[in-house]
Amino acid sequence: MINEKDKALLAAKGISEEKLNAQLAAFATGFPFLELDGAATIGAGILRPTEEETQSALAAWDAYLADNHEVVKFVPASGAASRMFKDLFAYLDASQGHEDTPFLKTFFQNLKTAAFYADLDAACKKVHGIGIEALLAANRRRDIVSTLLSTEGLGYGKLPKGLLKFHNYDEGARTPAEEHLVEGALYAKDAEGNVRVHFTVSPEHRPLFQKLVEEKQAAIAEKHGAKFDVSFSEQKPSTDTVAVNLDNTPFRNDDGTLLFRPGGHGALIENLNDISADVVFIKNIDNVVPDRLKDSTVLYKKLLAGILVSEQERIFDYLEQLDGGLPEREDMDEMLRYLEDTLCCHTDRSFADLELADYLFTKFNRPLRVCGMVKNVGEPGGGPFRAYNPDGTVSLQILESSQIDMSDPEKKQMFEGGTHFNPVDLVCGLRDFRGEAFNLPDYVDPQTGFISHKSKDGRELKALELPGLWNGAMSDWNTIFVEVPLETFNPVKTVNDLFREQHQ
Repeated sequence: MINEKDKALLAAKGISEEKLNAQLAAFATGFPFLELDGAATIGAGILRPTEEETQSALAAWDAYLADNHEVVKFVPASGAASRMFKDLFAYLDASQGHEDTPFLKTFFQNLKTAAFYADLDAACKKVHGIGIEALLAANRRRDIVSTLLSTEGLGYGKLPKGLLKFHNYDEGARTPAEEHLVEGALYAKDAEGNVRVHFTVSPEHRPLFQKLVEEKQAAIAEKHGAKFDVSFSEQKPSTDTVAVNLDNTPFRNDDGTLLFRPGGHGALIENLNDISADVVFIKNIDNVVPDRLKDSTVLYKKLLAGILVSEQERIFDYLEQLDGGLPEREDMDEMLRYLEDTLCCHTDRSFADLELADYLFTKFNRPLRVCGMVKNVGEPGGGPFRAYNPDGTVSLQILESSQIDMSDPEKKQMFEGGTHFNPVDLVCGLRDFRGEAFNLPDYVDPQTGFISHKSKDGRELKALELPGLWNGAMSDWNTIFVEVPLETFNPVKTVNDLFREQHQ
């Protein structure tokens, strides 16, 4: 099945034949649904900090930053913005008319408030000889949309979200990439003013990101008293996954080569693993707000980070006790209560003393993440759950609906009973109690991937996505869920979201 040309391609990508065969086997077997213990809710897996606890966490984070630990803001930014403009692309593809849909009405009624309006107006004058107002008067709306999306105009249809102008300011419009630099200066700046920000980008857009950062970071640094260290990485070719035909045989391109596709955001666990840091913030590129609304974002980022470093300190103390010899049973029982009550990791097993010490050390000595959760308002996507692990324990997981057996009424009810939603708001501890970096791929559950149906050149295929970055790729991490307000979650999924009050 594998020829010499295939072997050369595998070698070039850094993919072993064993890994290829494992991917092909996954198409044949599929991925099992996860067994649920229930949705995580307030008091049953999700913390709602009191004012006193909040202030304690904020103080802990300030003290941690003052001690010059390595902190990085990690921003997945490789996604194209094409889905933002799905309705506009459909408008261009349709026959004449279709201009009275609610989406199109909202777009044209609010276009003048868009942060990219001046650039679009200039592009229209360059391409069509007249600006937006004149084009609207002449009922040439398609020309406006085409200029926005096409490479002859602004090219927004092919750019990543991170490079689009989102927010207006007196000194000029800002992109999400710039907003993330500002955020970093507000909650991830150490005592010496250093701010480390890392963007994962696609290869074709890396030069554009680098150019933008070079042009903009000095002004942001001066305003916030910061010294930026901005870095970039791309998904590794070794994380690509093979595509198959509908009968699970390898999909081959017209030239006979195997088709590999990017493995999804779960591939970024490799990029995260390459980051040298004690604490890493993770947040999606499009979840940003203008400066006038940043106070809440900054407050809750610091809260999550303060909880992380406080709980990590306690866990490290337990690990040092366990590493130094067999603690008293009373002390281990306290550790077990902490594991069950705070980290929500449960087991029905009973242990002799040595077994308990080994169990506790194994469960504590792993990466820790604190995840903000917002109240469920019907957004699509994953949520917080208590799920069973292969070793029979129950722990906190962020799950997507595709990982849950919706044909089982009990599981469906658990999913629908979820009170909170995952906004991708994580703070992660990446070092162990000895100060050594964890090898993050060791904590991925390979049985939590996804299979989707796609097409290429008019041919149907099945694609394989790796376990998601905050789903199966962090399956074996310790997790703490914390309720954060909905106002901290302001993603831009469509271009019309930019007209919402939160982005004006």
